[in-house]
Amino acid sequence: MPASPTLRRRRLSQQLDALRQAAGMTVDAAAKAAKKLRPDRPWSAAKITRLENREWRRLQSDDVLALLDVYGVTDKAERDAYVRLALEASQTGWWVGYKDVLGAGAYVDLETEASRIRTYQPLVIPGLLQTEEYARAVVRGHTVTDDREVERRVEARMMRQQILSRTDGPRLWAIVDEGVLRKVPESAMREQVRHLIEIQASRRVQFQIIPDAAGPHAGMGGSFVILDFPSDPSTVYLEHSMSGLFPEDSVELEHYETVYDHLHASALSVEESTAYLKRLLIDH
Repeated sequence: MPASPTLRRRRLSQQLDALRQAAGMTVDAAAKAAKKLRPDRPWSAAKITRLENREWRRLQSDDVLALLDVYGVTDKAERDAYVRLALEASQTGWWVGYKDVLGAGAYVDLETEASRIRTYQPLVIPGLLQTEEYARAVVRGHTVTDDREVERRVEARMMRQQILSRTDGPRLWAIVDEGVLRKVPESAMREQVRHLIEIQASRRVQFQIIPDAAGPHAGMGGSFVILDFPSDPSTVYLEHSMSGLFPEDSVELEHYETVYDHLHASALSVEESTAYLKRLLIDH
């Protein structure tokens, strides 16, 4: 499975924070001790805080070793593991080539290593399930008018979908409002609906529709994605027009888990949703 630098950064930052606290040191004390050991490197309390809050892109092995010295980690195998983790956390993936349209690519980075993805979308079909023509319409609907940028965004979206064909790829559970399907352009409708029917047959994807008849429901606060990982805590992604947020508070995660359970209960079953799509295909 491709390494996810974002997960590695989270893991390393949490471990560095835990080591400092286990050593009974404040960030100021840790910075002073590191400066004493390695005066050739820049050290400050702000730097320690940035490392523990994942506000870094590349972490030098010398800095990791200095902090391990400060925190009293002497076991060679353990020290080697921390250095290896720092190197992995500084790697980049295919999405770096699409920084012009994906930005830092933190979400895509996490998506590549998820074992399960649960997404609720009230306005659009999830990107992992979009056809090219529909994706193109969605991108243009987001007021992107430059043809080259439109194609770059669509290309990146198609690249993301490759995780669904991996043997170790994630299971995808997508729930959308019925209105999402009414917003699909006529020119893209047949291909998009057929694609949803076909990919659902793979059993790796569960696609459910919340009918208008369900009335007000738990997802009216907006879209969100829950990402589950084999060896790391789950995380929530909240997408906004200009950026995305990853709330990590356990209470927030529990909230979105509960919301998703309610959405599942409000939606048509997988079989009923497939039947709905087949009727829609006939109508068009």
